[in-house]
Order: sequence, then structure tokens, then C-alpha cells
Amino acid sequence: MNLNINGLDELDLQILEILIKDSRTPYLEIARKCHVSGGTIHVRMKKMEEMGIIKGTKLILNTARLGFDVCCFIGVYLDKASSYNHVLDQLNQINEIVELHYTTGDYSVFAKVICRNISDLQSLLMNKIQPIDGIQRTDTFISLSQPIDRNIQL
Repeated sequence: MNLNINGLDELDLQILEILIKDSRTPYLEIARKCHVSGGTIHVRMKKMEEMGIIKGTKLILNTARLGFDVCCFIGVYLDKASSYNHVLDQLNQINEIVELHYTTGDYSVFAKVICRNISDLQSLLMNKIQPIDGIQRTDTFISLSQPIDRNIQL
């Protein structure tokens, strides 16, 4: 079967599938599994980086083991759509916000937040997020568990 998704062929998809399972897989091991040379893997990886398909690598921390016991999601209502850029600039300065999405539906912005405890969450909401000009109000959802955590499957 000859798949071609956004300029990717079967070998590119094989490489991505291997890396999705374990991003630390050495190029030579990927090459062995794909029956090509290590140089081919290197060229394909560089191509996918240049295409913006691979955006980089990152370290994934177990935040609870580091003492950050509260994961929550905050829905932000903006007072008007034109406030978005100002609010985004302000929210970008808050380290506890680890993801931010501009959304449709009830909320203009949806943020994933990691805090040490409920007291820190309360302080974050009262002293950092809710006072931002352009934010009308917020709704907070505390995550009790995360039973699924995966990348996209190709």
C-alpha cells in the first residue's frame, strides 16, 4: 500500500510509529527495523523536521513526583474577542499554565494548569488569572486522574 499523507510515504510513517512508541529509539535501531541505512533515517528525520511534522523532542516529567499534586483545567471567558491578544500575553507569563487553547464553545480560552496544591491553585486564580484585564470570569475543573495519556496513532 502506498500511503502519502502530507508528503510522507510509508517509510516516514514507519519511522514515526516507532518514535511514537519510544522517542528515544536510536536511529540505527530504527534503520534496522525499517530495513534501511542509518543515513536514510537521518535524512528522513531532517526532512520531517523541516516540514514541521516533528517539532522537536522534550522531557516529560511526572509532576506529581515533583510535588505538583493538582492538575486542573480552567475555562476562561473573555469580556470581548478583541481582548484575546492582551490576555494571551498575560497568561503566557504564568508558569503554572502548561497548555493553552483558543477554543470555540462556552470558553474563549481553555488552559491546563499544574499546581503544588489547592492553596496554590486558589492563589493562582485570585492573584494571577482573574485580575487580568479582559477576563470576565473563569470556571475551574480539577482532574482527579488521567487514565489515558497517549500520542496520536498513525
